Amino acid sequence: MGLFEQISEDIKSAMLAKDKVRLEALRNVKKYFLEAKTAPGANDTLPDDAALKIIQKLVKQGKDSAQIYATQNRQDLADSELAQVSVYESYLPQPLSAEELESELKKIIAQTGATSPQDMGKIMGVATKALSGKADGRAISETVKRLLA
Repeated sequence: MGLFEQISEDIKSAMLAKDKVRLEALRNVKKYFLEAKTAPGANDTLPDDAALKIIQKLVKQGKDSAQIYATQNRQDLADSELAQVSVYESYLPQPLSAEELESELKKIIAQTGATSPQDMGKIMGVATKALSGKADGRAISETVKRLLA
């Protein structure tokens, strides 16, 4: 079962459980999924990797919004955003720990034959594709800089 179908099934179960926060978050995800499926050139399909990117984007937006609400003393809205973010995150793969990330990046550096900070672009291209959904781009970049220094 793909991610799109899983979200649809979870919407039904959230309705039955009368879980308003989960239902609202999942409906929001499904809206973005439908927009992506019906976009020109999508052929009415949504591969799981594209669906994961959409969910990652929603997580980032939700965290940013919650931070803005918190700085404006609207903790009620921040809590609502963070509750939805936790629902989104349940569909993402487990992120790599710092040690696991470093280990994976060392393998990528060995594969590409990079030896100096000038090779960072080459490594980042491979690393962001290989670690998509498992690690944040900023964490990847900082670790690569440290390893090449």
